[in-house]
Amino acid sequence: MQSDAAASPFHVAIIMDGNGRWGVRQGRTRSDGHIAGVNAVRRAVEAAPDFGVTALSLFAFSSANWKRPEVEVDFLMRVFREYLATDGPRLIEGGARLIMLGRRDRLPRDIADQVAALEAATANGARLTLRIALDYSSREAIAAAACTLGRAASFDALDGLIAGPAGAGPVDLLIRTGGEKRLSDFLLWESAYAELWFTDTMWPDFGVKDLAQAIADFRRRSRTFGAAPADVEQGAAA
Repeated sequence: MQSDAAASPFHVAIIMDGNGRWGVRQGRTRSDGHIAGVNAVRRAVEAAPDFGVTALSLFAFSSANWKRPEVEVDFLMRVFREYLATDGPRLIEGGARLIMLGRRDRLPRDIADQVAALEAATANGARLTLRIALDYSSREAIAAAACTLGRAASFDALDGLIAGPAGAGPVDLLIRTGGEKRLSDFLLWESAYAELWFTDTMWPDFGVKDLAQAIADFRRRSRTFGAAPADVEQGAAA
């Protein structure tokens, strides 16, 4: 069975890696890299629906990122504030729905309020579901869901709790930029059968052509979800 990126729903997740390293390699600062990364977010959000993507999940800030130097964390929070303020109207106009993944109790109150307001303002967006993970840990989400269900846990029940009421469904294609080849605690449950695509391109340099290349590669893959491929089944029958 050949995958079809034009089918609905089509969920793409991206681990946006390499911002800080990009800034250093450019002879600039890590902060410059984070600013450049915002432009890459805009490119991906604008282009994704044209490739048949119905849900786009972006890993912006993990729970582990609180371990970074305070000055860098403070700068990232400022970047988030500016993105929400600047791009909120773009999301509304472009028909995107914003959903934030992760904890909100540790975020600065004003950012949590900004997110809530923009989620409400974009609630009717139908062109693209944009999920941004802030202070997010997939393992924490799974553990919390399991604790809620206790011994009565089931795949379907866990799926509903982990994904939330506005879940985007399983991840079809997971992209990681920056040369690393790991999931880093991002959507582990939802990515059980995701196709993985890694690139050495740093996130600030990731553009529409890169997204197109990843999706084209996805379309060429055969997804069996644990079942035997059709040609194997036919051979066994013969």
